[in-house]
Amino acid sequence: MSREFDAVPDFASLVRGHITYLPVAPGRLEFAMAVRRHIIHERPRVVAVELPVSLERHYLEAVRRLPEISILVYPKDDDDEAGVYVPIEPADPFTEAIRSAIEVGAEIVFLEPDIAERPHLPEVYPDPYAIQHIGLDRYVEAYRVHPVPRTDEIAAHAAGMAWKLQGTDPFAPTLAVVSLNLLDAVLDAMETPQDEPRRRKSRMVDLVNAHPACLAEITMEYPFLQERYERYRTYFCDEKLVDRPRAQLALFKEAEAVYEKNTGDKVVHWQRKLLARYTRNLAHLSGDLVASLFDITTAARSIVDDNYAWEVWDMANRYPFQREVSELETVRISGEEVWIRTKKMKIRRRLPRPKQRLMPRSLKQHQKESRPGEWAEQLDGNSICSYPPEDLIVEDYGSFLKQKAKTMLTEERQRIEPFLASLMDGIDVRETVRNWHLGKIYVKHLERLSGDVGAVIVIFDPDHDNRYPYMTTWLGEHQNESDMAFYATDPFANMVGPGIGRGEYGGFLMTRPPRRMMDVWSDPDYDYADSKPERLLLAALDYSRERHIVYVAARPPRSIFRSVAAHMNRKIVYIPIGQLGSPKLKKLRVVHVLDGYERRKSAKDYIW
Repeated sequence: MSREFDAVPDFASLVRGHITYLPVAPGRLEFAMAVRRHIIHERPRVVAVELPVSLERHYLEAVRRLPEISILVYPKDDDDEAGVYVPIEPADPFTEAIRSAIEVGAEIVFLEPDIAERPHLPEVYPDPYAIQHIGLDRYVEAYRVHPVPRTDEIAAHAAGMAWKLQGTDPFAPTLAVVSLNLLDAVLDAMETPQDEPRRRKSRMVDLVNAHPACLAEITMEYPFLQERYERYRTYFCDEKLVDRPRAQLALFKEAEAVYEKNTGDKVVHWQRKLLARYTRNLAHLSGDLVASLFDITTAARSIVDDNYAWEVWDMANRYPFQREVSELETVRISGEEVWIRTKKMKIRRRLPRPKQRLMPRSLKQHQKESRPGEWAEQLDGNSICSYPPEDLIVEDYGSFLKQKAKTMLTEERQRIEPFLASLMDGIDVRETVRNWHLGKIYVKHLERLSGDVGAVIVIFDPDHDNRYPYMTTWLGEHQNESDMAFYATDPFANMVGPGIGRGEYGGFLMTRPPRRMMDVWSDPDYDYADSKPERLLLAALDYSRERHIVYVAARPPRSIFRSVAAHMNRKIVYIPIGQLGSPKLKKLRVVHVLDGYERRKSAKDYIW
């Protein structure tokens, strides 16, 4: 296959004679793509890279092993016991410069002099993802507006690189790949002839194979993204393959499939929406456009659970090219040995343990069908009823949602004012501390809530794909139970006992007092509703005795329903479902439907 590289950046301002300078941020994928495009399109005869001369032989050997990732290990100059670990990864622009240079037959020149360790420079760059929107040339220009302060060590290091560049063939087109933070220092050093830097004693360098389990900790770009980059550069695939947000979405989706297989739980659409929003916010807090792997894993743990966070991290560490056994020694190192200021996260993975499933012989096992379809044959269809222990759980949760809605409405009507003559409804500690320098005490005044909270609607899934065909309305049996309308999966398609079906709620409506609700699903007054949640909302506005309606869902209802509610002297209190605890919601979604009241006597033997 072949592909036309038409997005080559214009570096006319960085051409000096036979040398074109291509500044990069080390280890970042977008710069590796730019380097490859330039070399494949321009085909320079010499490619000079900002890498130590003393590492040339081992670096070239590591590059030839790619896509398998290697690690260069050598001792620090001031400490013979401490080691320096340098992962050689595909998405690094210096590594890509060498690989592409070998591919086009260009001469490779290592620029960094053997005089001392590289001077410590600030390696804080704007998020390289911006390159895909503003272009590499504008990115470089914006960075150079605020140059790095010069020191004698930086000037000496740049002079040594300039001496190496000045020794290249003046008639051979040359590409110099240098770090952005050293670009201006090197350009200034190239203006005058430089002396050959003194050499230091050679250092012992080892080349080892990285263990597959430690790649996510030691690489700049996480392995899942590096694999996609390797496919992109090898087969000249579409650049969308290595677009960071798309790669992040693919990572979440593949982790979802493994998570569902291992735990039986699913990541629902509102959680995906919160994941996108949370990762965006975490990225902005770090000054980036796209979240890092640490932020991605943090979001997965916060929005879903630790098991999903583990699957996201494990999937991000996937790199099929890496072998545990190779011709080199395989080492497993931690991120602390490679990077400074690392961040840690504890993930408590919870998996079912076989020993917990063992039961004493004296305990009675759940009964099973003697033949498939035996329990379904016992359905008579004359009546249905609920399972009372589940009713208590749902009613308690409905009360909790009503109280939460009251708290939200009260906070909306809360006023904070300086203390004058009365403490009102108590001291507002936060506002008092915030204005401590003024020497004032602030108190809060809570306005009385007009009207109480009536009906409660919980929407787990809006059911755009008609996954919940079972729609029914049942009435409360006493004054402490609500009338309820719901849609769910067909419970009698999953029989767990004689006349006992198990389903999953898509959404439900609860309203008191009981024994008032007609069949919501056949009522023609609600036929103009576009979806099942909207039909439930219309019924809630109709049947609620109180002014406020609680609506729990991934997204609020359409604005027209607020107008409808206002005309009926009602108000919809929206609670995002993401604010509620996932474990409780999972338990709440299960519904058992019994085929008649007589099934309640034996239901406890089949429902778990």
